[in-house]
Amino acid sequence: MATRYIVLLFDYSTIYVLAMSIMIRKIQEGDFAQVVALIQEFAEFQKHPERMNNSLDRMLAEKAYIHGFVAENEQQQVVGYAMYYFSYHTWSGKSIYLEDLYVQPTHRKQNIGKDLLEAVIGLAKEENCHRVRWQVSTWNTNAQEFYKKMGAVINNEEYDCDLYLR
Repeated sequence: MATRYIVLLFDYSTIYVLAMSIMIRKIQEGDFAQVVALIQEFAEFQKHPERMNNSLDRMLAEKAYIHGFVAENEQQQVVGYAMYYFSYHTWSGKSIYLEDLYVQPTHRKQNIGKDLLEAVIGLAKEENCHRVRWQVSTWNTNAQEFYKKMGAVINNEEYDCDLYLR
């Protein structure tokens, strides 16, 4: 039986996963234009396009803070992404917060989301994190079921609090 994907590690800053002609790799500055377009798609999918005020220029200016993985097809098109950051949670310690996980609708049901999430989880383990945390919309039952299958515990005890600084 063939292995579903191959993971290649080249030091701890580069992780490549090849899965069904989709490569999962660390985001690079050259990906930002495609990723910002996907972020806009994700905002529309989340039913809040008016909240998306990021831009390519902002991403370039703030690139030191951008950490993530992209899913790239054979035509070098980015079809999904997972953005994360390291954080320290008082109850659990060193963690990764998964900011976004998005795969274009035409590329869903191909395990790309699973591979992106597994790349983040793998990095968290390599970095000795104690937890990966993220949010899921209350209406997005497909995502909730996917996350539960991945072993996530979903609670509905907290609300988001955002203070926008413009």
